[in-house]
Amino acid sequence: MIYTDEADLEDTPQTGAEFMAEYAAFTEEMVRRGAIRGGGRLRPTWAATTVQVRGGDVMISDGPFAETKQQIGWYYLIECADLDEALKVAAKIPRARQGTIQVRPIWEA
Repeated sequence: MIYTDEADLEDTPQTGAEFMAEYAAFTEEMVRRGAIRGGGRLRPTWAATTVQVRGGDVMISDGPFAETKQQIGWYYLIECADLDEALKVAAKIPRARQGTIQVRPIWEA
């Protein structure tokens, strides 16, 4: 999961295009390796809706549940042999230089 401060997303068109080219290259590398299992870019938190059920009552509110400086803005689902490989892959994600990359295994049911 790729966390970033949404204020950092207001890049100039040139900077944004360069950054997206880096993401395209990273994604292309993962596709070549056959490691991509999913992923996508998320809309900003202003577009989020939070749903909670408490005592049978459904509560719906605008925005994310947690008040944090960084929000999840993108995610990749990448198959790796082990945590060491996953950490090396995470370090290649362009936003790692400005935001935070969180590596989490899938809990197989």
